Amino acid sequence: MNGFDVTFRDERDWVSFGETYVNSEAFRTLFRDGMALVEETAAYLDGEGRAESRLISRDATLSYAAESMRLTTLLMQIASWLLVQRAVAEGEITAGQAVEEKTRVKLSALDPSRADTLSLLPLRLQDLTRRARRLHDRILHLDTLISEDRPTPEPQESPVAAQQGLLRSAFAPSH
Repeated sequence: MNGFDVTFRDERDWVSFGETYVNSEAFRTLFRDGMALVEETAAYLDGEGRAESRLISRDATLSYAAESMRLTTLLMQIASWLLVQRAVAEGEITAGQAVEEKTRVKLSALDPSRADTLSLLPLRLQDLTRRARRLHDRILHLDTLISEDRPTPEPQESPVAAQQGLLRSAFAPSH
Protein backbone atom coordinates (compact mmCIF):
# COMPACT_ATOMS: atom_id res chain seq x y z
CA MET A 1 0.00 0.00 0.00
CA ASN A 2 1.21 3.52 -0.77
CA GLY A 3 0.18 5.02 2.56
CA PHE A 4 -2.72 7.10 1.18
CA ASP A 5 -6.26 6.25 2.21
CA VAL A 6 -8.61 7.32 -0.56
CA THR A 7 -11.73 5.58 0.68
CA PHE A 8 -14.78 7.62 1.61
CA ARG A 9 -16.76 6.93 4.73
CA ASP A 10 -20.07 8.20 3.36
CA GLU A 11 -21.56 10.58 0.79
CA ARG A 12 -20.88 13.63 2.97
CA ASP A 13 -17.18 13.18 2.18
CA TRP A 14 -17.76 13.78 -1.53
CA VAL A 15 -16.90 17.16 -2.93
CA SER A 16 -19.31 18.27 -5.63
CA PHE A 17 -17.48 19.70 -8.62
CA GLY A 18 -20.66 21.41 -9.81
CA GLU A 19 -21.35 23.17 -6.51
CA THR A 20 -17.72 24.09 -6.08
CA TYR A 21 -17.35 25.36 -9.64
CA VAL A 22 -20.48 27.53 -9.82
CA ASN A 23 -19.40 29.22 -6.60
CA SER A 24 -15.85 29.86 -7.82
CA GLU A 25 -14.11 32.91 -9.22
CA ALA A 26 -13.46 30.87 -12.38
CA PHE A 27 -17.22 30.58 -12.96
CA ARG A 28 -17.79 34.28 -12.25
CA THR A 29 -15.12 35.09 -14.85
CA LEU A 30 -16.68 32.67 -17.36
CA PHE A 31 -20.08 34.25 -16.71
CA ARG A 32 -18.78 37.81 -17.23
CA ASP A 33 -16.86 36.82 -20.38
CA GLY A 34 -19.79 34.88 -21.82
CA MET A 35 -22.31 37.63 -21.22
CA ALA A 36 -19.87 40.22 -22.58
CA LEU A 37 -19.56 38.16 -25.78
CA VAL A 38 -23.35 38.04 -26.07
CA GLU A 39 -23.55 41.84 -25.71
CA GLU A 40 -20.64 42.44 -28.08
CA THR A 41 -22.19 40.21 -30.73
CA ALA A 42 -25.62 41.82 -30.38
CA ALA A 43 -24.10 45.28 -30.73
CA TYR A 44 -22.10 44.18 -33.77
CA LEU A 45 -25.07 42.55 -35.53
CA ASP A 46 -27.29 45.57 -34.84
CA GLY A 47 -24.73 48.14 -35.92
CA GLU A 48 -21.42 47.61 -37.64
CA GLY A 49 -22.48 44.17 -38.88
CA ARG A 50 -25.45 45.57 -40.77
CA ALA A 51 -23.20 48.04 -42.52
CA GLU A 52 -20.63 45.33 -43.34
CA SER A 53 -23.34 42.98 -44.64
CA ARG A 54 -24.22 45.56 -47.30
CA LEU A 55 -20.63 45.56 -48.56
CA ILE A 56 -20.20 41.81 -49.09
CA SER A 57 -20.90 39.95 -52.30
CA ARG A 58 -24.39 38.85 -53.17
CA ASP A 59 -23.35 35.19 -52.74
CA ALA A 60 -22.02 35.91 -49.26
CA THR A 61 -25.25 37.61 -48.15
CA LEU A 62 -27.05 34.31 -47.61
CA SER A 63 -24.03 32.95 -45.73
CA TYR A 64 -23.98 36.08 -43.58
CA ALA A 65 -27.66 35.69 -42.70
CA ALA A 66 -27.31 31.99 -41.92
CA GLU A 67 -24.16 32.45 -39.84
CA SER A 68 -25.57 35.37 -37.87
CA MET A 69 -28.68 33.28 -37.05
CA ARG A 70 -26.53 30.32 -35.97
CA LEU A 71 -24.35 32.62 -33.89
CA THR A 72 -27.34 34.27 -32.21
CA THR A 73 -28.87 30.88 -31.38
CA LEU A 74 -25.57 29.59 -30.05
CA LEU A 75 -25.07 32.62 -27.83
CA MET A 76 -28.62 32.39 -26.46
CA GLN A 77 -27.93 28.76 -25.48
CA ILE A 78 -24.69 29.83 -23.82
CA ALA A 79 -26.40 32.70 -21.98
CA SER A 80 -29.21 30.41 -20.81
CA TRP A 81 -26.72 27.84 -19.47
CA LEU A 82 -24.73 30.55 -17.70
CA LEU A 83 -27.86 32.04 -16.13
CA VAL A 84 -29.03 28.62 -14.87
CA GLN A 85 -25.63 27.94 -13.31
CA ARG A 86 -25.59 31.40 -11.69
CA ALA A 87 -29.07 30.74 -10.29
CA VAL A 88 -27.70 27.56 -8.67
CA ALA A 89 -24.73 29.49 -7.26
CA GLU A 90 -27.00 32.15 -5.80
CA GLY A 91 -29.40 29.61 -4.31
CA GLU A 92 -32.32 30.65 -6.51
CA ILE A 93 -32.73 27.08 -7.77
CA THR A 94 -31.39 23.72 -6.65
CA ALA A 95 -28.95 21.55 -8.55
CA GLY A 96 -31.86 19.20 -9.26
CA GLN A 97 -33.90 22.03 -10.75
CA ALA A 98 -30.91 22.95 -12.91
CA VAL A 99 -30.95 19.41 -14.31
CA GLU A 100 -34.64 19.85 -15.13
CA GLU A 101 -33.84 23.15 -16.89
CA LYS A 102 -31.41 21.26 -19.14
CA THR A 103 -34.39 19.85 -21.00
CA ARG A 104 -35.21 23.41 -22.10
CA VAL A 105 -31.65 24.54 -22.78
CA LYS A 106 -30.14 22.14 -25.25
CA LEU A 107 -26.39 22.28 -25.52
CA SER A 108 -25.28 20.02 -28.29
CA ALA A 109 -22.19 19.46 -30.36
CA LEU A 110 -21.93 21.89 -33.24
CA ASP A 111 -21.61 21.12 -36.89
CA PRO A 112 -18.29 22.46 -38.06
CA SER A 113 -18.53 25.70 -40.02
CA ARG A 114 -17.43 25.35 -43.59
CA ALA A 115 -14.17 27.24 -43.97
CA ASP A 116 -15.05 28.36 -47.50
CA THR A 117 -18.36 29.86 -46.31
CA LEU A 118 -16.85 31.46 -43.21
CA SER A 119 -14.09 33.06 -45.28
CA LEU A 120 -16.71 35.00 -47.30
CA LEU A 121 -17.91 36.79 -44.17
CA PRO A 122 -16.59 40.00 -42.61
CA LEU A 123 -13.56 39.41 -40.37
CA ARG A 124 -15.35 40.62 -37.25
CA LEU A 125 -18.18 38.12 -37.75
CA GLN A 126 -15.62 35.37 -38.32
CA ASP A 127 -13.89 36.32 -35.07
CA LEU A 128 -17.15 36.42 -33.08
CA THR A 129 -18.13 33.04 -34.51
CA ARG A 130 -14.80 31.44 -33.56
CA ARG A 131 -14.92 32.90 -30.05
CA ALA A 132 -18.51 31.75 -29.51
CA ARG A 133 -17.68 28.24 -30.71
CA ARG A 134 -14.67 28.03 -28.36
CA LEU A 135 -16.81 29.22 -25.46
CA HIS A 136 -19.52 26.72 -26.40
CA ASP A 137 -17.00 23.86 -26.47
CA ARG A 138 -15.72 24.90 -23.04
CA ILE A 139 -19.26 25.07 -21.64
CA LEU A 140 -20.11 21.66 -23.13
CA HIS A 141 -17.12 20.21 -21.29
CA LEU A 142 -18.08 21.91 -18.03
CA ASP A 143 -21.70 20.86 -18.44
CA THR A 144 -20.62 17.24 -18.77
CA LEU A 145 -18.52 17.49 -15.61
CA ILE A 146 -21.29 19.21 -13.68
CA SER A 147 -24.02 16.88 -14.97
CA GLU A 148 -22.08 13.80 -13.92
CA ASP A 149 -21.92 15.34 -10.47
CA ARG A 150 -25.58 16.32 -10.03
CA PRO A 151 -28.44 14.06 -9.07
CA THR A 152 -30.80 12.97 -11.81
CA PRO A 153 -34.33 14.03 -10.88
CA GLU A 154 -36.78 11.23 -10.27
CA PRO A 155 -39.22 10.99 -13.14
CA GLN A 156 -42.59 12.19 -11.96
CA GLU A 157 -45.78 10.61 -13.11
CA SER A 158 -47.95 13.00 -15.06
CA PRO A 159 -51.25 13.97 -13.45
CA VAL A 160 -53.12 12.40 -16.37
CA ALA A 161 -51.31 9.08 -15.93
CA ALA A 162 -52.02 9.17 -12.19
CA GLN A 163 -55.74 9.70 -12.83
CA GLN A 164 -55.78 6.91 -15.41
CA GLY A 165 -54.17 4.59 -12.88
CA LEU A 166 -56.82 5.47 -10.29
CA LEU A 167 -59.59 4.82 -12.82
CA ARG A 168 -58.07 1.46 -13.80
CA SER A 169 -57.87 0.36 -10.20
CA ALA A 170 -61.42 1.58 -9.44
CA PHE A 171 -62.91 -0.31 -12.37
CA ALA A 172 -60.64 -3.34 -12.29
CA PRO A 173 -62.50 -6.62 -11.85
CA SER A 174 -62.12 -7.87 -8.30
CA HIS A 175 -60.91 -11.45 -7.90
